[in-house]
Amino acid sequence: MGSDKGKIDFQRLVSTIAEIDRQLFAQAGKAVNVSLTLRNWFIGLHIAEYELHGSDRAKYGENLLNELSQELRMKGISNTGRRQLYNYLSFYRVYPQIVRTLPAQLRYLLPAPVSKIQKVRTLSAQLTLRPKDLLTKFSYSHLELLVSIDDPLKRAFYEIECLRGNWSVRELKRQMVSLYYERSGLSRDKKKLAELVHAGAEVADPRLEIRDPYVFEFLGIKSKEVMAESDLEDALLDKIQDFLLELGHGFCFEARQKRILIGKKLVYIDLVFYHRILKCHVLIELKVDEFKHEHLGQLNTYVSWYRKNMMADGDNLPIGILLCTQKDHTLVEYALAGMDNRLFVSKYQLELPKKDEMERFLEEQMKEIGYGEYC
Repeated sequence: MGSDKGKIDFQRLVSTIAEIDRQLFAQAGKAVNVSLTLRNWFIGLHIAEYELHGSDRAKYGENLLNELSQELRMKGISNTGRRQLYNYLSFYRVYPQIVRTLPAQLRYLLPAPVSKIQKVRTLSAQLTLRPKDLLTKFSYSHLELLVSIDDPLKRAFYEIECLRGNWSVRELKRQMVSLYYERSGLSRDKKKLAELVHAGAEVADPRLEIRDPYVFEFLGIKSKEVMAESDLEDALLDKIQDFLLELGHGFCFEARQKRILIGKKLVYIDLVFYHRILKCHVLIELKVDEFKHEHLGQLNTYVSWYRKNMMADGDNLPIGILLCTQKDHTLVEYALAGMDNRLFVSKYQLELPKKDEMERFLEEQMKEIGYGEYC
């Protein structure tokens, strides 16, 4: 009875509870992501089967995904926009081997015998991940990024590197944007490059995976309820929108989170105004981040798209304003989209808020809404 066996002190209690939380949170996150991935794979499979064998498929033709998206949204099914349905279809076509991971209780959801919906991978077995690893080691957001890579060898490279480094979704995207595959191909010492890349890589965190926007909607949670960064961004955009309208210099509000399709990619512009004096669209992008050159490139892409698709007769070229935040720092960058009309540029400089004015305003609002708390 006098034995100390089984007794714990307070610090041991704290560490035990922390370990329980970590382990079970990770299991919960994995379970949710596996279910979400299978859900999206099944949707893609059934769309593919309908395109091949649907009795009334000719009735819908190329408009199938639009019609399907509309019907599913009316039924309250989340993440079923046209673009998302297209992504699920692509996901199934790239990774049909996931069928081999299906538990017995889900096989009734298959529309055809298993043998008919598998296709042979063109890469060697050494470069092909096991279906179980695809399903359990990657979130759906990882897989969606991988599906966007057309070259099978390049995709296999990122699959293996992502698995090896346990990369977060953000890290996978960063390595793709930084052309890691291409740089590796050109490097004499590929092993050393890989060591450098993995040494500085951001690893996956189960808590961040649970905050994936796909997971939010899948679980019926609004991202605003749990993502402080989104709350911050919304608050700043509210302030900026009010600020520009109160200037009275001709800003006419058009859209918030304006959705546009550039090629095959659906993107969102934070704020869109039409300036009745300058007679042009003004696009505003807010980045709750430090300035990066790709931010300016992204904004210029939006400006170029507006120039090609949204300008009416008599309109001047659209203008972009990039707002970047960082603790104790604010950057405002204006994208002129190559305008060389001096008279217009002079008027533009007169009618739009001055950069220092925008910086001061943004810094004040950041302090007011407690931006420092999130940094």
